[in-house]
Amino acid sequence: MVKFLVKVAKAKAVALLGERLVKLAAGALITIIVARMLGPEATGYYSIVMTWSAFLAPLANLGLNNLVQKSVQSAPDLRTGQQILFTATWLRLIAGFVFAALMFIGFSWYLPSEFEPYQLGAAVLFVGQLFNAFILFEYHQNYLGHFRTLAYSKLGLGILGLIAKLAVLWYGMGIGALFWIVGLEFAAVGVLQYQIYKGHNKSPTNSTEQHGRLTPAWFNWQHGKELLRRSSWLWVSGILSVVYLRIDLIMIERLIDIEAAGVYAAVSRISELWYVIPATLAVRYYPELLKSHQSSWSGYLLLLRKYCGYFFAMALSIAVIIFIVAPPLVPLIFGEKFNAGISVLQIHIWAGVFIFIRYLIGQHLIITGQEPLSLASHGIGAVLNVLLNWWLIPIMGIDGAAWATLISYAYASFFFLFFSGRTRRQLWQLMKVKASGVVVEKETV
Repeated sequence: MVKFLVKVAKAKAVALLGERLVKLAAGALITIIVARMLGPEATGYYSIVMTWSAFLAPLANLGLNNLVQKSVQSAPDLRTGQQILFTATWLRLIAGFVFAALMFIGFSWYLPSEFEPYQLGAAVLFVGQLFNAFILFEYHQNYLGHFRTLAYSKLGLGILGLIAKLAVLWYGMGIGALFWIVGLEFAAVGVLQYQIYKGHNKSPTNSTEQHGRLTPAWFNWQHGKELLRRSSWLWVSGILSVVYLRIDLIMIERLIDIEAAGVYAAVSRISELWYVIPATLAVRYYPELLKSHQSSWSGYLLLLRKYCGYFFAMALSIAVIIFIVAPPLVPLIFGEKFNAGISVLQIHIWAGVFIFIRYLIGQHLIITGQEPLSLASHGIGAVLNVLLNWWLIPIMGIDGAAWATLISYAYASFFFLFFSGRTRRQLWQLMKVKASGVVVEKETV
């Protein structure tokens, strides 16, 4: 039994998933406590600030995450690979600083009176996100198999952060203090990612070159221009994906009020809690899919279909269970003031079925060089979500926002595949490929 538990603890998926589950569960727990202790209005303010913070992430990452991993892996030598990695990190740090400043100014203008009590905390939160640039080191370490130390270290930091957040709420320090802690947590995780990378990339004996140190000397503008050129589609796609994932909350606050936004944010958190599963597993499976694609198209399709089946089964099971238990679950967790969110949860949870599959489809589009299609799907999904919210919220209230989310997620996550000839053919190949060795011709157009 002990050997089995040790084996489970060492499993890559368990290490990565455990850390992210704790992180998302901690976020959900804080939302629940804020809702219970402070009510829908405070929940709305907290969620609005965190939503603006979520908009900052895709702006600063420049669409480089998976692209950098792919570029480093295909570099002609180790030094070139490291130069690409460090160049991408510098680009993200610069972008993070610029967009954090613009986000702070924009948020101050958007909510001038409500924002004032949380101004300093939000500034720390936005600046702390600069350190998200160092997640590139984590992706690189995951590809090389150095994942356990980082995953369990981040798990420890997440637990410490949760304790700190619970303490500030217990002592009545308010949601402004929560933003401080989240910002400092971003910084701590970034430093950890960098230090573990340095530990695995020490300079060889008698070498004057600092292999593991992020210095300006590593920046290469030629690599930078090539990365930015290739990532432009992914960057815009990432921004649009957050728009269609988060715009509903902003529109509820504008079209109804902050309390309605608080109710919606609280119950939708239950749906979003599960998204950590496909997000983590997709990162875990990406290197396998990439290697399989390089060796065999049929083998790649079989592997992709297997993972799609797993993801769909998980998402469908979660959706059915949450739909059934939503009526007693919402008042139990959040209190009677949040009962209007029961129907929201019963609608919103079904969007997860499409979100689960989208994580794998997103990996497929990158691997097969179809980044512009990813951008198109997110762009149309974002426009569709805004229009549906504008139409349905005045008619149906927060239920309308849930329906808008479900419809736009369904299109942008899956049904967009039917509007491209290439993806229609690949979808058909995915369904008909067999494990018996039958070769499916690779799509090249």
